[in-house]
Amino acid sequence: MRSLFRRFALVAALAPAAALGVTLFAAPAQAAPVTEATMQADIVRLTNVQRTAHGCAALKVDERLITAARGHSAYMGQTGSFSHTGKGGSNFVAREKAAGYPKPSAENIAWGYRSGKDVVSAWMKSPGHRANILSCKSKTVGVGAVYSDNGTPYFTQDFGY
Repeated sequence: MRSLFRRFALVAALAPAAALGVTLFAAPAQAAPVTEATMQADIVRLTNVQRTAHGCAALKVDERLITAARGHSAYMGQTGSFSHTGKGGSNFVAREKAAGYPKPSAENIAWGYRSGKDVVSAWMKSPGHRANILSCKSKTVGVGAVYSDNGTPYFTQDFGY
């Protein structure tokens, strides 16, 4: 069981209660990497599969949210940090607004997974992440999948109203 917990690493931030989240730790998997663009697209597609299966509309991709998400994933990868707190002490609301997005709603983060399917599957097993994905109030999404210099993938999924 302990090794199972080492395989997961993710934290959810709910817009009204960003401090409530779940953190599990994992060592990065050893496998050939998937391109960042492929992982980002897969995460959006699989997120929308979950949303439509649970009665929510599919999310529309927003370039401003991609910018915010990729920036935060890159920051985590460069610093080796794993947190919703980013460069300069920023939170997802500040990062989304700095990217020009006016109505931030939530953020999911993860690291170490080698496919979009694995990331979304793990998020759907976590109550906070699941709530973010299945919030029908969110209308847009941007995903940032970025590899660190040592090959570890970091993920940020930003949602907007």
